[in-house]
Amino acid sequence: MSELIIGWKEWVSLPDLNIPAIKAKVDTGARTSALHASRITTLEEASEPWVQFVVQPLRKHPEIEIQCASKLLDRRDIKDSGGHVETRYVIETAVTLGDRTWPVALSLTDRGDMLFRMLLGRTAFEGAAIIHPGRKYLTGKARLSKHYPGLEKGGSR
Repeated sequence: MSELIIGWKEWVSLPDLNIPAIKAKVDTGARTSALHASRITTLEEASEPWVQFVVQPLRKHPEIEIQCASKLLDRRDIKDSGGHVETRYVIETAVTLGDRTWPVALSLTDRGDMLFRMLLGRTAFEGAAIIHPGRKYLTGKARLSKHYPGLEKGGSR
C-alpha cells in the first residue's frame, strides 16, 4: 500500500461518532488532536466511564448538531496555543482520510471561536501519513449536500 499523503487541511470523517464530514487542520506543532464539542457530560455504562457531547461539524452551519457518545479514554491537562492549560476529556475514535481509517485520540474542547472544528495533531499521523504543508485537500473535498441533506448542492468550502 502506498503512503497516504495529506495536506495542511483535509476533510475527514469520524465514523464511530456518525460524523460524515468535518474539516480538520493538520497541525504538526500540536501533539494532541482536538474536536469541537459542547454540552459534555459523563456517565457510567456497564461500569465504564463514558462521555456524551454535541458536535457542530460545520462552522458556517451551527444549526447542524450531532449527538455523540464514546467510552472515556482519559482526562488530561492540555496546553493550548496560547499557553493556557485546560483539563479535557479524551476519547479514542476512528478517523477516515481518503480510503484509510485508523484510531486517533481526540480531546474534547470548545473550538467555537476557531476557524477549524477539528485539529489533527502530530501523534495522529505517526506511521499513518506524510504531510505536504503547501497543499490542501489531497484526499478530496467533501460534498456537503451529500453528507448533510438540505445544504446547498455541491458545497465543499
